[in-house]
Amino acid sequence: MNTVRIIDRGELLACMDSGMAMRLIEALPERYYNEAHLPGAVRLNHDEVRAQAADLLPDRDALVVVYCANARCRNSHMAANTLAAMGYTQVAVYADGKQDWLDAGLRVESESTDASV
Repeated sequence: MNTVRIIDRGELLACMDSGMAMRLIEALPERYYNEAHLPGAVRLNHDEVRAQAADLLPDRDALVVVYCANARCRNSHMAANTLAAMGYTQVAVYADGKQDWLDAGLRVESESTDASV
């Protein structure tokens, strides 16, 4: 089984800024995703991974970073472990999650409009 690693905000920002091939996944229910999500993130709830991963994440060797609400939320860990078990080779969890991102004053997107928080 592939290993899931933990990354922090600085490493995530560096990956995003580098333009490397990666997918950012929010593992929270739709209403939380619609309110605000990290730029470019797609929603994949932890209990939908097996059914939807192949469509959302066709490249099993690309970096996949999964996050959820905060460090106490376990959705991202559950989703990431499922992805690793399915053969995704570069899975990481941004364990501090959306709350850490917002606390740092970084830009988020919403389904109605882009927003700066």
